[in-house]
Amino acid sequence: MVNTDRLNPTVDDVIDEARRYIHDPISLTMIERAANYASVHHAGQFRRSGEPYVVHVINVAYILATLRVGPQTIAAGFLHDVIEDCGISRDELAEEFDPEIADLVEAVTKIGTLKYKGKNDPEYQAANHRKIFIAMARDVRVIIIKLVDRLHNMRTLQFQPEASQKRISSETLDVYAPIAHRLGISAIKNELEDLCFYYLNRDEYYHIAHLVEAKKAERDAAVSTMITEISEMMEEHGIQYRIFGRSKHLYSIYNKMIKKHKRFDEILDLLAIRIITKSELNCYEILGYIHAKYRPIPGRLKDYIAVPKTNMYQSLHTTIIGEDGKIFEVQIRTEEMDAIAERGVAAHWRYKEGVKYDARAEQKEIENKLSWFKNLTTYSEDENENSSASEYMEALQHDVFSASVYVMTPKGRVIDLPNGATPIDFAYRIHTDVGHTAVGAIVNDAMVPLNTELHTGDVVQIKTMKGTGPSEDWLKFVKTNQARNKIRSYLTKKETEAHESRVDEGEKMLADELKKRGFNPKEYMEKKKLENIFKDFRVSNHTDLMYGIAVKSINVTSVCEHLTNQKAHISEKEALSRVLGREAHHRVSKSGLVIPGIESMKMSLAHCCLPVYGEPIKGYITKTEGVKVHRADCPNIADAKARLIDVQWDEGDNERYYDADLSVTARDRSFLLTDIVTVVSQCKATLESINAAVNHDTLTSSIKMVIRVHDISHLDNVIANIRKVESVIIVERTAH
Repeated sequence: MVNTDRLNPTVDDVIDEARRYIHDPISLTMIERAANYASVHHAGQFRRSGEPYVVHVINVAYILATLRVGPQTIAAGFLHDVIEDCGISRDELAEEFDPEIADLVEAVTKIGTLKYKGKNDPEYQAANHRKIFIAMARDVRVIIIKLVDRLHNMRTLQFQPEASQKRISSETLDVYAPIAHRLGISAIKNELEDLCFYYLNRDEYYHIAHLVEAKKAERDAAVSTMITEISEMMEEHGIQYRIFGRSKHLYSIYNKMIKKHKRFDEILDLLAIRIITKSELNCYEILGYIHAKYRPIPGRLKDYIAVPKTNMYQSLHTTIIGEDGKIFEVQIRTEEMDAIAERGVAAHWRYKEGVKYDARAEQKEIENKLSWFKNLTTYSEDENENSSASEYMEALQHDVFSASVYVMTPKGRVIDLPNGATPIDFAYRIHTDVGHTAVGAIVNDAMVPLNTELHTGDVVQIKTMKGTGPSEDWLKFVKTNQARNKIRSYLTKKETEAHESRVDEGEKMLADELKKRGFNPKEYMEKKKLENIFKDFRVSNHTDLMYGIAVKSINVTSVCEHLTNQKAHISEKEALSRVLGREAHHRVSKSGLVIPGIESMKMSLAHCCLPVYGEPIKGYITKTEGVKVHRADCPNIADAKARLIDVQWDEGDNERYYDADLSVTARDRSFLLTDIVTVVSQCKATLESINAAVNHDTLTSSIKMVIRVHDISHLDNVIANIRKVESVIIVERTAH
């Protein structure tokens, strides 16, 4: 069975442990007062094991003291349950001790206030977990207390019902163990994982434990022999060192067997040795001596000293073959590196006597040391009560805790990203403004597309340009929820601003139309008058009405008529007479167009279909803009036969040039645009504009272009030649 039998420390044991590194009498007295306060207020309370409840808080305080945390944190460890279980208020604690201790206890209490009533509803679970991460982002001491609290609860989990054992173990494995790992506290992480393994999969736990025990004597003998050989070598070279064998914890072995599909005897680091030395230089010196004496396995050397893990872990790892053919993993590190490897954040920010604690400064230092912690802080700052807890947790799990790609800035800062991440994900991880203004990326000194997949070890530099913004196409390839949410937020803001601008434009158009008709805009654009006509135009509010006017989906003339109750009572024939005039002979318009038998009219080419000289056309009578000339097959006039009239190209005026919209679909390839532009030039057409977008799902390019041609024969020639370009699939005219 997993070892859950531990001697319970006393308050005196906690004080003795604290005295090893805390020498200030006032601080020690404060810790003792907290212990007495907890003993008094928890009196009469018992745990499921039958032990007095105070045993639990003493254990928590003792473990915290072994982590070398500050006196306020140890005191909060003693007091962490008095608000929830004893009815003590935060203000009472602040008055009895100090506001800092009261804040820590209150924060730990808030993490646990959401009970597991919704254990079948993932949203309840996520909401609880979200509280943990937001609390950690504000003060890392809160989560250290909570981790230690959970560790002692797991050590005594045998007294809980089986259903509770599995529920608590699942949560611990999913949330608390990964936090301990990310904070670098491997001693707590390993113990939590093994305890969870025992309660969640007892058969496999015993199976792995049996395999380890069966090989223990053989393994211990091999490790002892290797330690003797390396020790002799170290003494020969006069290097200070400590050396010992280490065992892999059971859950780690099981995980490798499952995830990497390996047999028990294939796991290389079952035979493991750790060497602790004085300096970084000694680490590399020892590595050299070991590689000179033993054959290293290629590809198994990892230098986490030069490039630390994201939880600050530093060490040299190498795998060697001993003289008897056995395989050993050797870890080489300094004393400080070993302390951080075992206790992580708790070791790096261990209590320093005489130095005033500044929670805000410590959080900032953590952000600088732990790149992922800055991401956690960003997520928590962006958090609001209206967002989904499960979405928050999913984003955090994917972007922060599942990072497996480690890339660097040109200055050597390591950025952790999930698999498949791109330079855009990297840019937003650096800063929102860097992401918004990104226009290019350089990876390992080479310019690459923004959708390039990044790999561990890549050095990434982002090129930015002020005044630019993210593209909606980025949403198709970014991998982090952080980047996706920032892009969407930017695009939504821009869309809202554009919409508001069009609303203002619609108001001005309506006011101008009313003035033109001799009406006072203020009188007719007041709220009640406008509300009376909403139903007439199938809108529900002022904004939609004005936007419709601006984009011409709602006719401003019709709105005026409804507002003023003055509708035009003239026939289509009279309207035509007013617009076109009554001259009996024709004239050439500025567009090179004529209407047989009619002169003195206003005519222009329709922008929706851009007719070209020589192709079939039709005229459409508008109420205010004369005649708009469309291609005969334009879909916008298909249902407007009553307003259509015959128009012709003027045969005596064929020196003009006409714009044509083209849409090209092609299989994406290098130099595609260059080839198309060359063809347009060779056909003696003018390229007015060109835009291309790549569809990464179909690997095709969509190209929109405007070209200027002399007539329809000229246009047909250009289209025919573009169709001959390699990889082009479709070329067609467009109508808007």
